[in-house]
Amino acid sequence: MSLIVPSFDESVIVRSTEAETIGAAPTTIRLLADSTSTGGALSTQRVSLLDGANGAAPHHHTRSAELFYLLDGTAQLLSGDQVVTAERGDLVIVPPGLDHAFAAAPGENADILIVITPGIERFEYFRHLERIAYGKVPPESLLDVQELYDTYFTRSEAWNTVRA
Repeated sequence: MSLIVPSFDESVIVRSTEAETIGAAPTTIRLLADSTSTGGALSTQRVSLLDGANGAAPHHHTRSAELFYLLDGTAQLLSGDQVVTAERGDLVIVPPGLDHAFAAAPGENADILIVITPGIERFEYFRHLERIAYGKVPPESLLDVQELYDTYFTRSEAWNTVRA
């Protein structure tokens, strides 16, 4: 096991009004702190999903754990082969290597704080997703950057069944 020793010496302060926002309703991502600003300790973003909107499709990370904290609403989260319904105040932490996905529960909104640790530069990944959403690059372009962002897409029958 390796120990990540963060290398930064000043507090990271991100004002809500200054956070970069990616996307628009029903799926909005606020980029809060990336790995470079935290010396590798973590990356974090806030995802707001309206009316049952999908968040991330099934995937896993090989080098980092992902923490999901429900600020408000109700979300469905895939964790391995299990789909968990999480509500305001609930916390789900997915270890490296375990398939996961998330979405607002059907007919519900979800506001989720996501923390990835140790940190991986992910902001450009979310910008890439935005370019896909606006048709600037094809969806399959994500396959070319899986290793760069430590995000490997998978398939999940459990997720497909619940989200159908």
